[in-house]
Amino acid sequence: MVAQMKKFTFLAFHKEYDRFLHDLRNLGMIHVVEQDHTEADEESLQQFMVEAKKLGEAIKTLKKNRDKKTATTCNEPDVELGKRIPASIETIEQQKSSLNQQLQVAVKEREALRPWGDFDPENIHRLRRAGYHVHFFISPDNKYNPEWETIHDAVVLQKESSKTYFMTINHTAQMSDLLDLEEIRLPDVSLSALDQLICSLREKIDMQDKALQKLANDLPSVEAALNALEARIIFQKVSQSGTPLADEKLMLLQGWAPAENTAEIVSYMESKDAWFEVSDPMPEDDVPIKFRNNGFFRLFEPVAELYMLPKYNEIDLTPYFAPFYMLFFGLSLGDIGYGLFLLIVATLVKFIQKKKLSASVKTVLSLVQVLGASTMVAGLLTGGFFGFAIYDLDNPVSQALKEKAYFDNNQMFVLSLVLGVIQILFGMCLKAANRIKQFGLAHAISTIGWIILLSSVIVAYLFPALMPMGGLLHLVVMGFSAILIYFFNSPGKNPAVNLGLGLWDTYNMATGLLGDVLSYVRLFALGLSGGILASVFNSLAAGMSPDNAIAGPIIAILIFLAGHAINIFMNVLGAIVHPVRLTFVEFYKNAEFSGGGKKYTPFRES
Repeated sequence: MVAQMKKFTFLAFHKEYDRFLHDLRNLGMIHVVEQDHTEADEESLQQFMVEAKKLGEAIKTLKKNRDKKTATTCNEPDVELGKRIPASIETIEQQKSSLNQQLQVAVKEREALRPWGDFDPENIHRLRRAGYHVHFFISPDNKYNPEWETIHDAVVLQKESSKTYFMTINHTAQMSDLLDLEEIRLPDVSLSALDQLICSLREKIDMQDKALQKLANDLPSVEAALNALEARIIFQKVSQSGTPLADEKLMLLQGWAPAENTAEIVSYMESKDAWFEVSDPMPEDDVPIKFRNNGFFRLFEPVAELYMLPKYNEIDLTPYFAPFYMLFFGLSLGDIGYGLFLLIVATLVKFIQKKKLSASVKTVLSLVQVLGASTMVAGLLTGGFFGFAIYDLDNPVSQALKEKAYFDNNQMFVLSLVLGVIQILFGMCLKAANRIKQFGLAHAISTIGWIILLSSVIVAYLFPALMPMGGLLHLVVMGFSAILIYFFNSPGKNPAVNLGLGLWDTYNMATGLLGDVLSYVRLFALGLSGGILASVFNSLAAGMSPDNAIAGPIIAILIFLAGHAINIFMNVLGAIVHPVRLTFVEFYKNAEFSGGGKKYTPFRES
């Protein structure tokens, strides 16, 4: 359910406005209503955003370059130091980029020079000063002419990859025209000098990496700087949300807080000698949303937040879809062994890491435990345990369970459709309740008529002795519901308009309701496909293992573990996504959920 909220209106003298905001932040309970910012405000906030982005990128860089092999002790947080670190990282990365470019050029030159061997370029210059022309060529082996060694004083230096590397030393300047080959220009440096340069560049790059690793010790300082900047951004946004009054001598600020905290807020603000007023929300107010679900239902709040929050005057559907989602997940996964695996893993993580886990992570793990238990219960319907059919075992326990719990494929198919009908009809009941809450009983009469009509068809089908299908009682109920549907669907309008709207509603209901119910067949299909894949992996493990006393069991176990790991991942993903779809599309639509609420975010210290 949604917590009741109270509206707080504050007035502060402009000279005490800053101190008032600090007091409000220390209280940490008021969700401040933000106002539209001016261009100047947006520019200053944009500067802060740019700084925050740089600090965030610096944190990612430092985490990536942290030395994980050796246990390093981080330095104490220093906000001022943290602000300077992004510039230091930028300098180091620029130097690394320049060194890497030089390294790429050097490696490329070394690769080009390697086939020619290690020689001193000064010797080439001496020959040229003496009047000789030195030319370097690469020729395909089938094109190289050995006579060039006599005619043009060619010297073969290397043969590799069907290529001949050779040079000529003579008094001919245009040798490339005579040989019909393109002359190769070699780097004006020796191979050994390039090797030394490459080693030197790599050492310098390694030094820059070590400098980044050293900076990683100041990661807490960067995080502290980012937290301080984010707090400053929030403070400035709140500060700019005030409305100047009385020639800007007074500042008006509005906010929201849970009604249960009103007494504490009033006591605190009275101690600060601040003027304030407490009032109830008005229908036009955009009230922030805070969930107030207990125990079991609180576990499903993260699922509800995947879509959108309800409006303040709307019914929170979290407690109403939670049992369905739990059941749908179990049916979609549908294997006792897979459910047991989820339950054990979540329990072990909670037990081993209980001091390190945040409250939100603990909530998710508790949800996994619940869904795992639901999968185990739903798995009893089909009797699957890691792809093995436990109901095929010839023992009293499994046979007794089979008699009481086993559902065949036809029954599972029907069960999926029945659950769909139940949830859709339940959603329509919530739709009526929602309309009564928001607009009054008159706006819910048409929906009540549809509920009566559909319920009468179900009762007549299941209990013909009580109310025969098409009998007098059934026709009376259907006629009464038709009056509600066609003449009370839009209070205050002309009956002819109501009739037209009722016919349009009938068309939408006839075309949409069947599709909505059939969507629930995916529960049966997912459970069936997961069970088939699990049994296939079991068959592969048994059939592909060699007939060897040692290697056979090892390979069978490896195939079994790998296959079921893949199947668990795929089916858990499907068991999360498809019940979410059924909830947010079929159930929410029939419950007429509009949503659009914003989350209650109190102004407080980070």
